[in-house]
Amino acid sequence: MKGFQSIFLLVLLIPFVEIYLLLKVGGIIGAFPTIFLVVFTAVLGTWLLRQQGFATFQRLQENLAKGTIPAYEMIEGPIILVGGVLLLTPGFITDILGFACLIPQLRRKIAQYIIENHLVQAGGHYQWGKSKEKDALEGEFRKED
Repeated sequence: MKGFQSIFLLVLLIPFVEIYLLLKVGGIIGAFPTIFLVVFTAVLGTWLLRQQGFATFQRLQENLAKGTIPAYEMIEGPIILVGGVLLLTPGFITDILGFACLIPQLRRKIAQYIIENHLVQAGGHYQWGKSKEKDALEGEFRKED
């Protein structure tokens, strides 16, 4: 329950901090340059989102064609999506977090952390990590040509 409360507080707090920063920056550089900066980061974020999304999707397809599990790409996809949403949200803090999600090296480290710490559970009967009952994964395989 504590995690939910922290997220709730963060969701309430970030817009106030963003508005404060927008007003401060607007007071320093002016209203129109501030609006331009917000729109520019949204446009740049959209371009980066598209570029990084296509690159990740292409790597996912390549791994599937090779027969390897595209674990990183499956984790990076939602990270890219979150980064795009953050960049489309007006504000400087959300822009910094959004750009961080779209930097490939940083995104890979985030995905690696998620995978190594078993923060994601796969659907169905399989869960990441070692099974307490056995170390084998049962299933069926059929090759069709």
